[in-house]
Amino acid sequence: MSTIVQTPRLIIREFAAEEENTYLDHFTDEEVCLYLPKRSREERTNIFRTALANYATTQQTGIWGMFDKLTGDFIGSCLLRPFEDDPARIEIGYSMEKRYWGKGIGTEMAVAMVNYALAYNAIKEVVGVTTLDNIGSQRVLEKAGLVRMDDLDRNGEIVAFFKM
Repeated sequence: MSTIVQTPRLIIREFAAEEENTYLDHFTDEEVCLYLPKRSREERTNIFRTALANYATTQQTGIWGMFDKLTGDFIGSCLLRPFEDDPARIEIGYSMEKRYWGKGIGTEMAVAMVNYALAYNAIKEVVGVTTLDNIGSQRVLEKAGLVRMDDLDRNGEIVAFFKM
């Protein structure tokens, strides 16, 4: 399993197949999922297994695990994916276990992932999207250098839109 990025406190790396339940259990906490797209366990299983399969072909985009550099504990997951099917525009996303909220870890991850995304010459823009109520993630995106733009209609939902 490849490491994507390391920061002072984090290792962001590919998930291992045996971490599937860790990934799935993360999404059983209602507070963690409050601002995330609603998905069934089966849908999340498919997302996880697709991510594992995609590791063989790309490291530019994907879903990765965030782990505490000191303890190895699971913190959450983060992703980079094409925005609106445009491979030159990359969207950043993440979710974290509650016990890690409010400690600057989201910002540390977001800065590292923005830098990682921009390291690819084909990437012209990094964007982020949050629900209008997700003030914490909006602050994370701003601290990572993204700027709030006009709200966006995404699949019938008005969301806060950020870009570099």
